[in-house]
Formats: sequence, structure tokens, C-alpha cells
Amino acid sequence: MPGTDHRKQSLYFPEEMLMEIQHEATRQDRSLSWIVQQAWKVARGDIQKMPSVNDVLSGR
Repeated sequence: MPGTDHRKQSLYFPEEMLMEIQHEATRQDRSLSWIVQQAWKVARGDIQKMPSVNDVLSGR
């Protein structure tokens, strides 16, 4: 895929969550990265509806 950015990034998950992600990756024969990317695509809209810390602190 042209223009794809493949920068390495470390992410930290609670152990139980990581185990669930690993289980799902194994079940689907996919990488952890792929599972997390798909989860982000599904959840992005809901997450963007959440107030930011700045919104909460400023009373917006």
C-alpha cells in the first residue's frame, strides 16, 4: 500500500486485555497490530464523542 506509514510504536495494555487481544489474534490468524487497528476503526466514532480532558477542566 503506497504511502503507508510503518513507524514502530509501543503501546501498553493491562495484562487481561492483552491476553484477550492475543486470543482473538490467534483465533483469526491475524497479528496483534491488525486486531488493534480494526478495533480502532470500529470504535473511532464513539471515542471521538468522548470529552477531552481540556473540555472537562474548562467546563465545556
